[in-house]
Amino acid sequence: MSSGVKKSSPLWDARKAETERKILDAARRLFIADGYAATSLAAVAEAAEVGSRTVYLRFGSKAELLKRAIDVAIVGDTEDIDLAHRDWHILAGTAPTLHERVTAYAGGARQLMERAAPLIAAAVAAEASEPLIAAAAEAGRAATQQHIADIWQRFHTDGLLHPEADLDWIVATVGPLGQADTYNLMVRTLGLDPAGYEQWLYGTWMRLATTPSTLPR
Repeated sequence: MSSGVKKSSPLWDARKAETERKILDAARRLFIADGYAATSLAAVAEAAEVGSRTVYLRFGSKAELLKRAIDVAIVGDTEDIDLAHRDWHILAGTAPTLHERVTAYAGGARQLMERAAPLIAAAVAAEASEPLIAAAAEAGRAATQQHIADIWQRFHTDGLLHPEADLDWIVATVGPLGQADTYNLMVRTLGLDPAGYEQWLYGTWMRLATTPSTLPR
């Protein structure tokens, strides 16, 4: 019997989006709590209160589901807007002052890490056995490095860095520091909470931007 809802209708689209949200929320909880290996698509379906077939048809594999969950966690929603075009990321490259730019980046990065870093930790454990996850992780780390490099290049272009700052060295330093792998390590080893991470990131970036290089040129 037909439900009477056309697959091209706004109501159908809303139902589809809500189903995806439920599946991704359940997947996120299970991947973080139980790890990648112990999480099955059937378990995700049960937690999301949808049929197993729905999960298989929508995502195809557990690796695809984890990848999608991480992609959504990074940007914060399912809208088709990439990270570079999110408001906080734009502000980090265009605000009038260095303080405003670094504040925007530190705040945005904190929220990103809160959402995505625990999932990325689950993905790290799966990289050795899942080529899709390994390739996505490599691409994600490269993208993070490039996003950060672009922001610092704008700092330099707009005259916001100390005249004797070494841009190449700074980018080579802050890129790895801005990775989710580093965030997870700092949480484990230093006991940082998200607020502490935001404060640390702000202070580190401001020091690097306003201090002359001490390295020989």
